[in-house]
Amino acid sequence: MRDIKLFKPNYRDSEKSHIPDIDSYKEMYHRSVSDPEGFWAEQAERLEWYRKWDKVADNDLTRAHIKWFEGGKLNVSFNCLDRHIIAGHGDQTALIWEGNDPKTDTTFTYTELLSEVSKFANILKEKGVEKGDRVCIYMQMIPELAIAMLACTRIGAVHSIVFGAFSPDSLRDRINDSSCKILITQDTGVRGTKNNIPMKSNADRALESTPSIETVFVVRRTGEDVSMLRGRDYWWDDRMETADDKCQPIEMDAEDPLFILYTSGSTGKPKGVLHTTGGYLVYSSFTHEVIFDYQQGDIYWCTADIGWITGHSYIIYGPLANRATTLMFEGVPNYPDFGRFWDVVEKHRVNIFYTAPTALRALMREGNDFVVNRDRSSIKILGTVGEPIKEPEWMWYYNVVGENRCPIVDTWWQTET
Repeated sequence: MRDIKLFKPNYRDSEKSHIPDIDSYKEMYHRSVSDPEGFWAEQAERLEWYRKWDKVADNDLTRAHIKWFEGGKLNVSFNCLDRHIIAGHGDQTALIWEGNDPKTDTTFTYTELLSEVSKFANILKEKGVEKGDRVCIYMQMIPELAIAMLACTRIGAVHSIVFGAFSPDSLRDRINDSSCKILITQDTGVRGTKNNIPMKSNADRALESTPSIETVFVVRRTGEDVSMLRGRDYWWDDRMETADDKCQPIEMDAEDPLFILYTSGSTGKPKGVLHTTGGYLVYSSFTHEVIFDYQQGDIYWCTADIGWITGHSYIIYGPLANRATTLMFEGVPNYPDFGRFWDVVEKHRVNIFYTAPTALRALMREGNDFVVNRDRSSIKILGTVGEPIKEPEWMWYYNVVGENRCPIVDTWWQTET
């Protein structure tokens, strides 16, 4: 019979934890299934609503009828930015961006991020974007990606993010499937040793067969020369220089569309999944807080790409709704060497670190020196996502990366949920 190894958390006072012990977890779970409406109404109080809901849930899975917080009105951008500033936290760092080059990084306070979001929201409105219009975002992991997402939510536009490594054909299909009106991309991208990933040229190839696109915004990331079509293509920074930094968030129904994200296609043609506003934000805020035991002041880093659901929920929406400081990483774990993750942890004093078993296996093969020669004392919690984690990498993660003291939360999500 196989031995079962148990590891008890010892990282901080359990009294401060959102779920201090297994009995607390069982109590929370029992409440969620015995009184789901009461439980989720309580969780929804973590957000600010312009109008409270008439009914918490109206679900009939036999006919795929699922609605949350009907009658409620809120705005995602307001909940992720404005309300924290109103509460006096505008000077707190909202977003840390770590570039591909270790010498390149920048930060945005909540006030600074709101200013950038409002500017781009106004630019979208100037181009005729209205509530319900679809906006496609095809970018690498740069700050403008986060800004564009939040700008869409501010004015009720529905963003559809296409993973930056996808082909022109994949981009074309996703644009056409959701009839996107706007495309946001960048000149070229950098990732590891790749210095000129052809983002705009890939987009141009896709745009040959995307009749719904009216306007393209292009971020200058590298300064490489790219083709710009007069009357359709506009440089992001040129427009941002003169944009108004005040934009009133619009009231959204809880069941209004928030974003479309396409499934991976591993079981057939990728399917566009539509997430709505209220239920999604309540769930991403709640799970970010309790799963990662997020405490105010923690520096939180999810290494995922925003092109996937984990990045949507646990780089942008969950953390910012909870007034976290969230870190966004443009690079890869093996550039300039296999110690890059731990350099970033040491540099920014990361408290919660969240990555995939695939990355852990690659790093584990390179030995322990890249890890132990960096200071990881700031880490309190480790997380895994994207696939099941096997015992060898789990033990290495716990013993070497976490120094036998950091709990590991093993998470499972999917685009549909």
